[in-house]
This record gives sequence, C-alpha cells and structure tokens, in this order.
Amino acid sequence: MTSGNDGRTDAEAYGSPRVDAFARDPAATGEDPRAGEVMPIGGYRVHSIASETLAHQLLAACSRREKIQLFFANTNFVVKCRRLRPRLQSSSVRVVNDGIGMDLAALLIHRRRFAVNLNGTDFVPDLCRRSPRPLRFFLLGSAPGVAERAARHLVDVLGQQVAGTCDGYAQYAEAGDGLVQRINDSGADVVLVAFGNPRQEAWILDHRAAVSAPVMLGVGALLDFLSGNAKRAPDWVRTCRLEWFYRLSREPKRLLRRYTLDLLLFFWICLRAGKRTEI
Repeated sequence: MTSGNDGRTDAEAYGSPRVDAFARDPAATGEDPRAGEVMPIGGYRVHSIASETLAHQLLAACSRREKIQLFFANTNFVVKCRRLRPRLQSSSVRVVNDGIGMDLAALLIHRRRFAVNLNGTDFVPDLCRRSPRPLRFFLLGSAPGVAERAARHLVDVLGQQVAGTCDGYAQYAEAGDGLVQRINDSGADVVLVAFGNPRQEAWILDHRAAVSAPVMLGVGALLDFLSGNAKRAPDWVRTCRLEWFYRLSREPKRLLRRYTLDLLLFFWICLRAGKRTEI
C-alpha cells in the first residue's frame, strides 16, 4: 500500500515505523474491566463512564486485538441513528454521552447526570496521552486534504503513528471491499470514521466484522478540528457548556434545524423511550 507517487507506504509517509505498541506493556491492559453504568437514553444503552476508564478499555482492546466500536451520542446522534438502535445493542459497542442535551435527558429520566461529558475531540487526544506506546491510526472521512493534515497533527503533536488516510469523497469512489483491504493491510489499531451521523455509525456497523483493526470510533468533526479546518470554541465557552451555541453562531444554516426542531424531537424520543433500551 502506498501513499502518493513516491513509492512509500502510508505509514512511512507519516514518519514513524511500526512498533508492537502494547503486547509487552502491562500498563496498557486496562485495570478496570467494567463498561460503566448503563443509563438508557432514547432507547440507546449509554455508558456513564470516566474518560480514564474508557481509555483503558480501548487500550486493552488494542493489546488483545479484541473489537470495540465507540460512538459519542449527542442529541443529533439520538435523532439520526434511530434505525440503527437494534444493531447498537451488541456487547462490542460502547455508546457514551456527548453534550449538555444528554445530561438534561438523564436528569429528566434518571434524576441524575452522567459521570462526565465525553466527546471525540477531547477523548482521542486523551487516549493518545494515556497510551504507553504510539497508537497506529487510520483516518477515514472529511473533505479532500483534511485527513492528511489531521494525520500530521497526530504524528507531530500527539506523537502517534498514522497507517493511512482516505477522505469521505474518495471512500464512495472506492469499492467497499477495497477500502477494507487497505485498512487491514495497514495494520491499524484504531480507525477514526468522520462521516457525520448516521453515515459513520452505519459504516462502522456494516464493516466491523471485516475490518481487522480492534477499535473503531465515530468521530464527527474531529478531523476538521485536528487539521485546523474548523475552530473550536474558546475554553471558557466549553467550560460553560455552550460550545453548541458557538457552533450555531458560526454555521447557522447548517445547524439551525439541529438545535431547534431536531432538539424538540430528541426530547420527545427520550421521554417516549423512558428507561427502555429496546423500542
């Protein structure tokens, strides 16, 4: 597998040679086997779990080559992924909470909040920092050029390895089996899929059996943030949990429906489902 026209492999193009990242390091095996408390929201099994515990679980999965699919559930996920709910009940799936809307739903239904707020943009760098050795990533999605710039950030700033990239436009031009073969040939530990809801979730569920990488994450706009293609809200805005408002102010045409009509639909779905995980 090559990257560009210079004959180098994808991994060589991004710098680091492959190392056996976890097999000899007991710190990567994950000391807490619990999946976290499950708090049903909108018919989904949402895990209330600390970032550290979740990171240990994923690192242990990489070490043992056991498969985990991780999804960050915000209000848009709950609304857009409803048809995927039965497939998200699998024991290999982790759905975690992302955003203030999920906390409000938890208060309404369970009378308590989630342990912490989790999102892919913060969690992936945290996962990298907690790994005792470089993780090997494959980046899939976003506009042409974005994944490559995000790869540079992973290598140069976060000290990881990148086994390959494929933008979201090229993915649809390639045969599905051909892309899966590229990922498998790369020897990736973690596949980051950035197609947006519900396409990224459907792609992961459709291909999880065929993809050899143990960990697959649906990460939304993460590659845009890592590449500098999109700007995150200032720290104080995120601390106040108003990042949704910041994004709405920057992209009103794209996000207005999500934070108005779809938000009403979100709460209707949650109240209708109650504490059930099968609708």
